[in-house]
Amino acid sequence: MNTERIGRRIAFWREQRGFTQEDFGRIMGQSRRWVQDLEGGQRQQDPRLSVLVRAAEALRIPLEQLLTDATPAAPALSRPPAEATAVVDALYWDATDEQALPLDVLRRRLTYCCEAFQACHYGALGRDLPALIVGAGQAAAAAGTENREVHVLNSRVLQLTASFLHKYGQPTAAPAAVVADRALAAAERAGDPVAIGAASRRVAKSLASQDQPAAAIEFAIGSARRLHGDLTAAGPLGLSTLGMLYLSAAISASSMGRTPDRVREAVGHVDQADEVADQQGADLNADWTNFGPTNVGLHRVDVLARFEDGWSALEAADNMDGAAVQGLKQERRAGHLITMARAQLLTRKKESAAKSLVEASRLAPEEFKGRPATVNLVKDVVGVTAKPGGELRALAARCGLKA
Repeated sequence: MNTERIGRRIAFWREQRGFTQEDFGRIMGQSRRWVQDLEGGQRQQDPRLSVLVRAAEALRIPLEQLLTDATPAAPALSRPPAEATAVVDALYWDATDEQALPLDVLRRRLTYCCEAFQACHYGALGRDLPALIVGAGQAAAAAGTENREVHVLNSRVLQLTASFLHKYGQPTAAPAAVVADRALAAAERAGDPVAIGAASRRVAKSLASQDQPAAAIEFAIGSARRLHGDLTAAGPLGLSTLGMLYLSAAISASSMGRTPDRVREAVGHVDQADEVADQQGADLNADWTNFGPTNVGLHRVDVLARFEDGWSALEAADNMDGAAVQGLKQERRAGHLITMARAQLLTRKKESAAKSLVEASRLAPEEFKGRPATVNLVKDVVGVTAKPGGELRALAARCGLKA
């Protein structure tokens, strides 16, 4: 076993997670000197396999990442929560014998579900969305090719479904991709540029979730270019859709390995969205996007944090209007607080990271349920905190963690 190479890999992943040697030693129950020796390949008795298993768990990587330079096999997927499973099941219901719902009822239910999503009430959304999926599908099947409005509504229901399933990461990535494709097909059937652009954003997100970020960027930017004229002519609804396509491309670019060119590309897409936001002129919630200058700013912070550039992410956040951020919907504000916690952890601001997570959990408790990425971030912050406070311990307990 090449202890020196293993030590270098441990040091690399420790730094990627924003841990100091002291932080990592505390998680491992060892001293800073022990970590120094481990990373320097100077421990002849260690690393034993049991030590490497614990190190891989602490760093949230497969054990193979420490043992070899080869690409490891994908980890086994966990089962999504019951509300997500119910939504996936609804995609395949046979509703031929059920009574079709009037279009105005479907519209009201869609509005309620969109509001629930932006309020982070995912449990309520999981209860109501299955019936809406079935009802909108029935209406579209009965409408034929002439009723454009019905197909737009069906596309918007499927777009919301894709966004909901994307919340749960890899366990629901495949059905999210299926439903995103259905949403795009429904939008194209309607011939509505705004619906096509909005559905295209979900398809791009699905490509990125399936480890195809380059294809996601190409699809999002290609859609933005193809639809640019129609979307800019459609007022705030179209501009919001166009801007969100650029932001989708930026997030996909930031999921790739960090290089100067990739950082420039991702930031360039954020800048494109910023130009659209300037043209729109204000923070709006057209088509439930929350798009505007403030949302673009939040994405700029998120992109930098995803590139592990915590200092630049915090600097970008400092330049934002706090009152404008507070004016956004809960889902966006909670997501921003979680991003801030990640950036604060990268910059060793442990107390600030804990405070951001606790604030996010108060604002949106369900962002911490069945969300592996968020739970892992809580685990990281707890792990580097010598004496976690009561609120952080309580949050960890709700996430099923020990503190």
